[in-house]
Amino acid sequence: MAHTAMSGTGTTADDDPPLQTAVWRLRSRACWTDAAALLEPDASADPAAALQRTSLLIERCLYTGTGWTDAEDALRTAEALAHDDTERGTAACERGYLAYASTLLGVRDRADEASVALSRAAALLSPTAPGRPVLDLRRGLIAQNIADAPQSALAAYRRAHAGALAQGDELLLSSTWRHLASLALREGELAEARHGFAESLRIREELGYLVGTAPALISLADTETGTEAARLRAEAGRLFRLLGGVPTWLAPRLEPPDRETAESN
Repeated sequence: MAHTAMSGTGTTADDDPPLQTAVWRLRSRACWTDAAALLEPDASADPAAALQRTSLLIERCLYTGTGWTDAEDALRTAEALAHDDTERGTAACERGYLAYASTLLGVRDRADEASVALSRAAALLSPTAPGRPVLDLRRGLIAQNIADAPQSALAAYRRAHAGALAQGDELLLSSTWRHLASLALREGELAEARHGFAESLRIREELGYLVGTAPALISLADTETGTEAARLRAEAGRLFRLLGGVPTWLAPRLEPPDRETAESN
């Protein structure tokens, strides 16, 4: 299982080592720093632990807009430890995602770095590599939210969706459903968008991925009206407050929207 910022199944102690169960529970509750600390003893020597720790700290950046230096430091460690194409490709994918997050949140324009890093990841990761669907998703995010190329984004999301299904990666599948639905909503395909957002929400609730549930609720609310839309937004607001105002970029969307807004994660 690839432990990346858009992957991981949220498994339990019955089928995951205790460490991974603890990391997942912290991550799902927006405690990325605590989760990363659990991996720190191994991350200085083990490439897999270093990559997983990096992905946690990058996700923290995207959801909170903070922690950029910690994420950069962790990424450099992961890059230094990588010793084969799969590990180097995965590290390049994380670099591209960090640069994307920085660009999207307006911290610093690193769009060129993001594209170059993800292209390098594509060259290093084989078509059957576990990290390939995550890479496809992230290339779709850049196409949709930075390059404004919805057709390219659609193709990338479809590849990521197929890969998530093949690998049984439920959390990644929740993200591919979400972003396919966002493109459908952009094209006015309301029923298709509602189905995709509902599937994304269902998976995140089943996994207990609390930090990703409020955005899923808001997205589904965008396809509803009246009482149901208000209920979904109210539930999103409750989770948002429960997690201490995370993700930070969701705050403006907790009021009824007056226009379509881009998906961000």
